[in-house]
Amino acid sequence: MSYLDHELPPEQRLEFDRHMAVCPSCVDYLKTYEKTVRLAASSGNDPSPDDVPESLIEAILMARTKA
Repeated sequence: MSYLDHELPPEQRLEFDRHMAVCPSCVDYLKTYEKTVRLAASSGNDPSPDDVPESLIEAILMARTKA
């Protein structure tokens, strides 16, 4: 994400760019990553409805920690 946000120090960005110039797999990965970031940003941050049972929220959180 630091690369996409232009937050890498110049020497790290140069090294990253050098690698991207010779690694099509990483170029493809970065394109997929960028698309994921765009889709997540466009999905909004819809809060959960007020009527979601607390037991359901707890079950989801517990399942996420086991995965």
